[in-house]
This record gives sequence, C-alpha cells and structure tokens, in this order.
Amino acid sequence: MKLGIHAYAWCSRWSNETLGLIDKVKDFGMDFIEIPLLDLDVFDAEEIRGRLEETGLGAVTSTVLLGDTDITSDDEDVRKKGVDYLKDCVKATSDIGSNSFSGVIYSQHVKQARNRPSEQDWRYSAGCLREVARYAKDLGVNIGLEPVNRYETYLVNTCEQAFKLKDMIGEDNVKIHLDTYHMNIEEKSFYDATKMAGPDLIHYHLCENDRGVPGTGLVDWDDIFKALGEMDYRGNAALESFVDITETMNTWVWRQLAPSGDALLRDGSGFIRKMMKKYGLQ
Repeated sequence: MKLGIHAYAWCSRWSNETLGLIDKVKDFGMDFIEIPLLDLDVFDAEEIRGRLEETGLGAVTSTVLLGDTDITSDDEDVRKKGVDYLKDCVKATSDIGSNSFSGVIYSQHVKQARNRPSEQDWRYSAGCLREVARYAKDLGVNIGLEPVNRYETYLVNTCEQAFKLKDMIGEDNVKIHLDTYHMNIEEKSFYDATKMAGPDLIHYHLCENDRGVPGTGLVDWDDIFKALGEMDYRGNAALESFVDITETMNTWVWRQLAPSGDALLRDGSGFIRKMMKKYGLQ
C-alpha cells in the first residue's frame, strides 16, 4: 500500500508558495502527496511536476464541485461549466505526471437539497461524468468517486451508491475512493464497505472519526486493515485532516484537530504503518 497525506494538513490553499510541502512529505518518508485542485488559477503544473521529479515523490489530486459547477444542476450551462472544470482538473492531473483524480465530483459539495435525489439527478451526474471519464481515459487518468456523509452530499453517501453511479457511467476508468471519516457515519461496516470496493478501490482517506490523528479515536482500524490485507491492497491511501478553514470549500475546523500538520503526519503515519505491518501490507 502506498501511503501519503493531503496538503490541507498544512495549508488552506495550494500555490507555488506551498511547493515546499512536497519536500517535507518526501523527507517524512511518504510515497505521495495529495494536491487539491480547487484553485486551478494558481496551480502551476510545470513547477509541481518539476519538484515531484526532483524529489521522486508521487502525487494524486482531488477536488469538490461547488454551486457554479454542479453537474446535477437543472441549468445546462452550469452542468457544462462543471464538465469543463472537471476536464481541466483531469488535464492538470496528467500534466503533473499523475494518473489519479478523485473527490466529490458528482454533485455540488454541501448542496442545499430539500428532497432525496431524483433519477434525473443521477442521470445528469452520470452523463456528465461519462464525458469526463472518456476524456480522462485518453490522458491515462482514472477518476475516483468519493462517497461522503449526508451533510456534505445528498447523492453518494455509501460505497454501494458509488457503484450505482459507476455502473450508470459505464466507463472502466471510473473507480471508488473511500474515506473512513465519512464511512464512520454512513456505512454499517468498515470491513464490508472496503471489501465491496474490491479491485475498483483507487484511493483511501485514512481519517479518524474527528479528523484528528489516526489511532486516537473511534474508527475500527482492525476492521479496515483486515479487509485491505485480504484484498492485498497496493493502491494509494492518504491521511487527511484540515489545518484551518479554507477559502474554497467547507472544512468546519472550529478547533485544533491535531497539534500540527507535522504531528499528524508523524504520529498518524506511525500508527498506520503498524497496521500495515500487522496485516501484511508493507
């Protein structure tokens, strides 16, 4: 299993001023960094790729859709803007030498929905993502659907629902991205949901139930790593926490979730590596 960390553990916005995080993550002995794509206007693919190549660190990317890029919108222009944005994210991913892009890419993050999603909502999302997936396939990029909790989306809360959307899209480069923070709310079993993802699992966010340091809370890590070990999972898994409230998306960081980004990485990765060793993933 490849172990990494999300850049938001240290910063609330990615830019060339945060390029040094690539060196920091490499120095901590991690395999990759997860880079957010919410600010493509300051995303310098050439500089990022150069730094990644210098350090030998891998990278994945992720994002969320906002109101003006909601591909479940009834407004065709908004859906088109969402498709264009997701294609730009795929291109940015490819430009830095990565083949993995994922996140809440199927509907607006924290959409103020008043009803359960309609079949039209599902069709809008699947149709738009089919176009994005075909574009991504030409660039050698896989896209991951990340189920998140009911307070952050009305569409895909569970692994089972992610597969529903994946099947509707019908493209083989559409994969599953699980997150233990959200699974703690929405799934009945960490083990069952992980095994359900199976060979389609492309990325895993390793978060404690409060988004603090893994191993200090309520998440059933043995359940998770038992499943990953049985699957002989060799894909990407990243620690994810947030240091602050961001300008671009809701993070709800009203208190300090870890002493620091460095402490989250040091203590969290130490715990995760012990679990990896315990279940034969090193």
